[in-house]
Amino acid sequence: MSKLPYSTKDVHYDNDKFRHRSHFKVLSQSLTNSSTRISCSLGKFLMLLLISGVACLFLMNKSSPALETNSVQNATFTEFTEVAYQRPPRLWRRPPRLPPRLTPDEMHKKGSSLDDSKWVSRQQKVKEAFNHAWSGYKSFAMGFDELMPLSKRGTDGLGGLGATIIDALDTAMIMGENDIVKEASSWIEKNLVSRINERGQVNLFETTIRVLGGLLSAYHLSIGGNNSTNPEMLLEISKVLGDRLLLAFSSSSTPIPFSDVYLRDKVARTAPDRLSSTSEVSTLQLEFNYLSEISGDPKYYSQGMKVLEHMRSLPKVEGLVPIYISPQSGQFSGENIRLGSRGDSYYEYLIKIWIQQKNRRDTDLKYLYEMYTEAMRGVRHRLVRKSIPKGLVFVGELPYGSQGDFSPKMDHLVCFLPGTLALGATKGMTKKKAIESNLLSNDDIENLKLAEDLAKTCFEMYEVTSTGLAPEIAYFQIKGENENGPHGGNTSSEYLNDIVIKHLDRHNLLRPETVESLMYLHRITENPKYREWGWQIFEAFEKYTKVESGGYTSLDDVTSVPPPKRDKMETFFLGETLKYLYLLFGENDVLPLDKYVFNTEAHPLPIIGLVDEI
Repeated sequence: MSKLPYSTKDVHYDNDKFRHRSHFKVLSQSLTNSSTRISCSLGKFLMLLLISGVACLFLMNKSSPALETNSVQNATFTEFTEVAYQRPPRLWRRPPRLPPRLTPDEMHKKGSSLDDSKWVSRQQKVKEAFNHAWSGYKSFAMGFDELMPLSKRGTDGLGGLGATIIDALDTAMIMGENDIVKEASSWIEKNLVSRINERGQVNLFETTIRVLGGLLSAYHLSIGGNNSTNPEMLLEISKVLGDRLLLAFSSSSTPIPFSDVYLRDKVARTAPDRLSSTSEVSTLQLEFNYLSEISGDPKYYSQGMKVLEHMRSLPKVEGLVPIYISPQSGQFSGENIRLGSRGDSYYEYLIKIWIQQKNRRDTDLKYLYEMYTEAMRGVRHRLVRKSIPKGLVFVGELPYGSQGDFSPKMDHLVCFLPGTLALGATKGMTKKKAIESNLLSNDDIENLKLAEDLAKTCFEMYEVTSTGLAPEIAYFQIKGENENGPHGGNTSSEYLNDIVIKHLDRHNLLRPETVESLMYLHRITENPKYREWGWQIFEAFEKYTKVESGGYTSLDDVTSVPPPKRDKMETFFLGETLKYLYLLFGENDVLPLDKYVFNTEAHPLPIIGLVDEI
């Protein structure tokens, strides 16, 4: 006989309804279930009645010593109630009120106050980390693009537009850090237009996703009621910058823009190899579309979208495309196919632009969804493999095209894909709701399964190292091939022999892609494990990358302890990594995925067509 969940004294506890049964119900069930029929004579009944009456009289008339003294007779009512009154003993004793026994997953689903308190506390830790990162930047690098926290100085690696300030602004707004919002907004108002007019070369892609995207997101959040910023100022500067960036489009003889803009000279040029990255030219449209929406000027939308309209007609390999494209010919260049650097956000923006344009999804932008769906089928067919001996699912590369050999190489950048796959499958709603509403196609179901498998792999890329932080690039052992190289150093990892980390790939740049996907998957699947994985990653950042004087630093080698440091805090650590961690540990109705779309730099923009509802 199996052990009962409660002791026998609690058999009358109605666990299903979580309430106590009445005394009458207890007595009636006891009489009904008795194996012996009770019969009694009239005499026995009278005797039982007599004994019961005597007992009741005894209980009711039993006098208390406190009532027999003169002092108590003259006592106040309060003294009487506290000293003299004694509650008669209960004839019927209720069983204790026990909570239902729940599994850990069920406890998380019920949202216990203890669990809520834990994540509120952890979210606060992320906010403290953001303040520490900002304090280092403000103290040693204010106005520069990035902080070098070890040498305590600033550096301009992104054109000198104060990129960290703008990248961090909407993070501060989301966290409610109004002092930082005021500092950042004041700097932007006083300095950014003059910087745009005076500075030299900037990369079209990086400037669009970090600076323009940051300004536009801050504009929208300030419209929502943040009084520390001036939305009109943010919009005007966005138009100034947007107009300058349009030079990359107007300078090209094809729909493919040049890669670099010289702000002061008001000209655009190609990169030295005369090629643009596929991801760069196709990862501008969310920002330019929203700028057209709020400015009322369609030119930004028109220039950005003609890139994708052109790429729609180009030859592909099951929806997959090479990582370079020529602005001169308008054709893809080379055969290298990968979802890592220079290829990644092309696939991300196909689905996100379609989601952003709610009123055009089923009309003139339907082709974007079709391109995305075809590409994800191509990923599953051409690029997804399993490692040996433990079977981690990963996405590799085709460096020599569809006819060349497969490479089991996976950039950390590819870890954006689980989040994008989950978003594309449910369009931002929860998995449960999508299933109940019968909204998932077979492709959606396969993509959601792949998203969860890949998220595990991305987490194991952290777990396998000595520091608990992922390398920039990992290789996977696959059947028929043997990748030579060292492991991650964590000998207790189950996947130690599945992942190879080569010497030149061991660095960590504080990248956000894995925690980005954890945020998406937690919101969509509601599985608490993604929060726990995110917390482990955050703790590793705190332990190994935090610089006491202020800021956080990149690492040179995640496989050794203590890890050698690189002396650079990328802008995306404040703009993306800490933002996604903060949202992961917070409530799902903050920037909900069915009302906002995040650009590739984690700047939230409202879905067009839902603006009035947000």
